[in-house]
Amino acid sequence: MTRTDLGARADRVRERLRALPPRAVDTGLTVLVAAAQLWPFAARADEGGGAWSGWGVLVVLGSAAPLYWRRDHPVPVLMVSLAAISSYDYVGEVPSQPVWYAALVAMYTVAERSGRWARITVVAVTVLGSFALSSSESGLRMSVLCVAGYALGRAAAAGRAHAERLEHERRAEAEKAALAERARIARDMHDILSHAVSLMVVQAEAGPVVLAKDPVRAERAFDAIAGAGRDAMVQLRGILEVLDPDRAPQAERAPQPALADLPLLAAGSGLTVACTRTDGSGATVDYPRPDGAGLPPLAPHVETAAFRIAQEALTNIVRHAGTDRARLHLHWQEDRGIVQLDITDDGPATGQRPARLLPSGGRGLINIRERARACGGTAECGPRTDGPGFRVRARLPLLPPS
Repeated sequence: MTRTDLGARADRVRERLRALPPRAVDTGLTVLVAAAQLWPFAARADEGGGAWSGWGVLVVLGSAAPLYWRRDHPVPVLMVSLAAISSYDYVGEVPSQPVWYAALVAMYTVAERSGRWARITVVAVTVLGSFALSSSESGLRMSVLCVAGYALGRAAAAGRAHAERLEHERRAEAEKAALAERARIARDMHDILSHAVSLMVVQAEAGPVVLAKDPVRAERAFDAIAGAGRDAMVQLRGILEVLDPDRAPQAERAPQPALADLPLLAAGSGLTVACTRTDGSGATVDYPRPDGAGLPPLAPHVETAAFRIAQEALTNIVRHAGTDRARLHLHWQEDRGIVQLDITDDGPATGQRPARLLPSGGRGLINIRERARACGGTAECGPRTDGPGFRVRARLPLLPPS
């Protein structure tokens, strides 16, 4: 058997012992200590051929029996055991043996479970009493053994405190991760519902107006409402399946949205959106490029963040801009290791917009900044400096070159 096997077996034994009820452990320990110290009484008679003193048996039992209550009353148990042990040599003919086992276990328990000043007082009294009631050699031996038991008890207490601290930290990290996940889900649901509901409201308001004048446009408006509702249901179903993974097999879950979905997002927003990107030569071209190649890679969570930022920005344009035109532009800056996402509108300047068209002060712009920061990027939101309208600009990290 290898050393690794022995270590694994010892770990299993320790785990089984820790799983036992405390009272069962204390009962077994009491019986074991008593049996170990009574064995010399049963193994041989005294030197004169008779039986050993019965008082010696009572002293041994008196030193071991209190161990049953060691967890609840560690200091009194140690004092009773020491008092019994100190009388061992004065009760008649008894075997010449150490009867310190119960005191060592009790000292271990005091060191593990008692307060600082109680521990210091007990150790001082035990050491002084050992020298006062015994020979110098016995006192020294008893003191060394008590100090050893005390050291083992403090080591056990430190180990338990360390394990409790690790467990506390683990729970804190788990709670922190759960809070972060809940915040992410809340942002996703906000983005999905805000985008879909805003689009449906705008299209529903426009539908009756154009129904008589432009039936084709009215039909497109109602189709947009239905499409937005269906898309929201699909995305919400995906989020709910994350919250309840037993609801559907893994294969049925839709993938997270990515940059390739931005043109579809723009097309379904009810706005006229120009989707462009800056290619490797610095020229502005339509996005995506027909062959879809040549784009530096992004991490999946960064692509999802970019999609959600664009979704929130387009939703704000639908709700607040007072215009039906927008521009979405991606600029890969490989020298800086980022991709820059710009969403702009050409609505009235912020200072000229009616109050009902200004950003509501809700979670939308906050979510944009939080999403960018969560994946190592930044986001800026504010009026355009190159003309009327509003700009959302996010800078997100590219994957490092392999």
